[in-house]
Amino acid sequence: MSGKTPTLTERRKAATQLDIARAAARLFTEHGAQGTTAEAIAAAAGVAPRTFYRYFRTKEDAVAPLLVVGADSWREHLASTPEGTPLLQAVEDAIHKTISAADATQEFSWTRGLLLAASGDDSALAAVWHRVNGESETRLRPVLARLAPETDEVTVHLVAAAATDAIRISLEIWAGTDEKAAPVELAVRCFRGLSGGLVSGDHG
Repeated sequence: MSGKTPTLTERRKAATQLDIARAAARLFTEHGAQGTTAEAIAAAAGVAPRTFYRYFRTKEDAVAPLLVVGADSWREHLASTPEGTPLLQAVEDAIHKTISAADATQEFSWTRGLLLAASGDDSALAAVWHRVNGESETRLRPVLARLAPETDEVTVHLVAAAATDAIRISLEIWAGTDEKAAPVELAVRCFRGLSGGLVSGDHG
């Protein structure tokens, strides 16, 4: 987190983008990306088409703010970790809390449909999903560095990659199943598998 308080204009812009993203996710889930137009998304969000294109280049881009919400939330959990918590344990706890909290939201249920499309033949949605994950990993690094200032840069990068990929993999696997509950334990398992050996003695 940057620590900078967003201005009123920035908050309004973010709120509008999230409204559009929710409308896009709902319509994609109901009609598929191919059966949804940018104009339909704009109408569902209650904005003019020109407003839609002011914020997003394509209809697939419109779902990015919704996918980003979870990443922002878990970085906030991580940043509020009590001082002295081992780095890997802090990351694991934040993953567990964030995915558990997301489980009951409508937005999380839409995520399944988006990820199924992204893992199928929708290359445009796949590109958005992978871009969001790449950006999340980059934003995670300074948070980890502040939590564990004694940790070397290479390890910080590796932990950020492990955490991001653990969440991505668990969600992608979950999306292809009939399991209704969020993949909390799977995400933790993936993180432990990917981060094993990075910082000894950190897992609880």
